[in-house]
Amino acid sequence: MSDQSPSTHDDSHDHGVGHIVPVRILVATGFGLLVLTWITVFVAGIDLGEANIYVALGIAVLKATLVALFFMHLRWDRPFNAIVFVSAVGFVALFLALAMTDSAEYQADIHPGDAKAVIEATGQ
Repeated sequence: MSDQSPSTHDDSHDHGVGHIVPVRILVATGFGLLVLTWITVFVAGIDLGEANIYVALGIAVLKATLVALFFMHLRWDRPFNAIVFVSAVGFVALFLALAMTDSAEYQADIHPGDAKAVIEATGQ
């Protein structure tokens, strides 16, 4: 067994405390989320026709982006991580919006009423 002096290189992977966000940024982000929630509730009471879902999805994407960038500290992380996250949320909203537009194609075939009447009306 040889006597080796302790390594001068610290092998720990502890990087210390993460990014500390000023309270004013957290409060402003929280206030922005509250305002966007209020806008969501207000717009839900207005009949915009088929645009209601698109407005709701747009606000949801914006809120998810704010949470991820500021509360999850992605704004101060590598820019690539923030770009990937925002792109992923945007694509989910896009795919949901496209799925919703497809549902308009068969709205005329939907018969109101109970399931038995619907089955009889469609001949199944």
